[in-house]
Amino acid sequence: MNAYGADGDGGADDALLTVLELLAGPAPHGTSAPPGSPAAPGPHGTSAPPGSRAPHGPADETALDDLLDGLVARARRRGAPAAELDRLERAVRLAGHIRAERAEAARREAALTTLTDTARDLTFSYDLDSQLRLITRRARSLLGLDMAYVTLRGPHGACYIRTTEGSRTGADTGPGLGLVAGLRLAEGNCLGSVVQREGEPVWTPDYPADERFSAADTAIGADAADPGDAAVRAEGLRAIMAVPLRSGDAVIGALYGADRRVRKHTPQEIALLSALADLAALAVEKAGLLDRTRAEVSELERDSSRVRTSLTRMRHVSEAHSRIMNLVLAGGDLCNVAKAAGDALDATVMIRDPGGRCLATTGGAGIPDLDEEAVAKASLDAHARRRPVLAGEDTWVAPVIAGSEDLGGLVIRAASGLTGEDERLVELAAQSVAFLLLMRRSTAVAEGPVRDELLDDLIADPPHAPQQIAQRARRLGVDLRKPHVLVVARPEGGEQGRAVVWASSYAYRLSGLKTVQGGCIVLLLPGLDPSAAAKAVSEELSPLLGHPVSVAAAGPGHSPDGVGALYAEAGRCLDAMSALGGTGSAAAVQDLGFLGMLLSDDHDVDGFVENAIGPVLDYDAERFTDLTRTLEAYFASGGSPTNAAEALHVHPNTVSRRLERIGELLGPEWQKPGQVLEVQLALRLQRTREVLARRRAATHPARPSGHPQAPPASAGPTD
Repeated sequence: MNAYGADGDGGADDALLTVLELLAGPAPHGTSAPPGSPAAPGPHGTSAPPGSRAPHGPADETALDDLLDGLVARARRRGAPAAELDRLERAVRLAGHIRAERAEAARREAALTTLTDTARDLTFSYDLDSQLRLITRRARSLLGLDMAYVTLRGPHGACYIRTTEGSRTGADTGPGLGLVAGLRLAEGNCLGSVVQREGEPVWTPDYPADERFSAADTAIGADAADPGDAAVRAEGLRAIMAVPLRSGDAVIGALYGADRRVRKHTPQEIALLSALADLAALAVEKAGLLDRTRAEVSELERDSSRVRTSLTRMRHVSEAHSRIMNLVLAGGDLCNVAKAAGDALDATVMIRDPGGRCLATTGGAGIPDLDEEAVAKASLDAHARRRPVLAGEDTWVAPVIAGSEDLGGLVIRAASGLTGEDERLVELAAQSVAFLLLMRRSTAVAEGPVRDELLDDLIADPPHAPQQIAQRARRLGVDLRKPHVLVVARPEGGEQGRAVVWASSYAYRLSGLKTVQGGCIVLLLPGLDPSAAAKAVSEELSPLLGHPVSVAAAGPGHSPDGVGALYAEAGRCLDAMSALGGTGSAAAVQDLGFLGMLLSDDHDVDGFVENAIGPVLDYDAERFTDLTRTLEAYFASGGSPTNAAEALHVHPNTVSRRLERIGELLGPEWQKPGQVLEVQLALRLQRTREVLARRRAATHPARPSGHPQAPPASAGPTD
């Protein structure tokens, strides 16, 4: 008996033994495994995955079948009994079953090895495209496919190709015509849409000829309906199977395996592709989780950076507030507080009182090009909201308040804008300013009796203890040797107590003095302009009380001895304002014209003449014109330019031109009754002074004081 059976004389046992030897041993050398077996080369020269093997190594399964069939044929030729022949045939059939099961087990082992290797390899890379390329490459190798590719669902629901393996794009089809990465697939009745919609594997042995998918293409037009279908045709694909990529219950994409020939797919192949699709879905989930983790880490880093920045700014705010409060507690003034706030904010800061007047500013230059209308509107909003309000592109207004009392506001010009922390610093700076103003008010109230007593002594007639007054004033920070004005304010209604408290703070803030006499508030303030001082007091006190306030002022004075006279003048001015119906207004003695001259103690004729016709007198003196004499002739003729021209022996047009020039010098309202009266009175006073000067010159030759005498009509030009 040879290795594969007896020479024809062996019995049934020998034949059965031969079947077992053929089943267990290697096939004859020179044979090859049949096509389609796990060890057979694929259509592209690929071989079975590493670690897999055929049941008989490289044995040719067809040759093995021939050997087994030959045993049965030889047994028949030698006339084996029917029972023996039946046992031999059963043994051959069982051997075939065993061989088939061994082949299937080998294929499963190879598939399991490939999936294990793939899962292990996926752990080596975190790049999604690399992982998907690995899966498509393994799918082609394991299933002997021409092409494999993965589609994913985009953020808006449309699918697109993410990775391909085995595409002929650029070779046979031309660029952009095949299944390439980034190609978007239209929704419809194509194979991929069915997978996305139903979430189950779908396969076809011949996609172009399959009526399930060609019906929609025929109705719509394949090339126009779905670019994916056109790409499939351009690639020349026939047999296609697609399995879904799942993330929980959702379908996030599909894994495709395709051949360029008609091919029927077995359940084992579908199951194997599904296993690879699960790995692909896991890779997509891992990549998404990694992206989300990276995004969260980046957001945490940004939050950490913002927190560090915020802490740095808050520390800056705290330090700046501490510096400002230390200045306030150390006795610093508003200018120091404004400078400290401006340095901390890198901005220009102006502190204003409730009337909008500047109390202090950084650098002393103020804020250029300030839109006062916008600032006033923003100030109202800021006090209503009790927080800083934007008044322009780079200007902010913050309220300075104490409870419900308006103490003023801060105006901030910041070229780079204000952050949230900067706004908090502005609020704290405003509180510091309010605290400083309240401290000043408290100090002023505490020193009130002493300061009131000093001013009472100054305005007494005669002054009390004049030799001690200057020393007492110096102790209170008041220098009576510098120019000062005296203001008398009479509230026309309302409670006087609030006005008295305000007056104490106001006088203390301006380094002045305050007292109350006869229901009127008396203020002695440094300055040269009594009219401006009266208006300032009226503008600040009237809104505070909610009632009109009549304010009169006199000055300036330059010594303690003249304070009493200033008080008397201001009192007469206040009485004159009431008699003239000017209750609730503000004026100084010089604002009343010739009445002020009459009311003043020194009867300042020079000042009255200067205010009334000074520009005309100066013009005549500088240009040797005759405007003064023309005015006298004009009034003497009853306001007739023609009669004035006859009196002056000039042409009426000359008088008209001179009157126009006078209007330019005295203003457009110089011929109104009130100003006309003052102009005529000033002309008479000036003429009287000239006559008296000539008489004194005749008796005692000397240069006359005041304006020079107007030249005669022939002394200079006519206008």
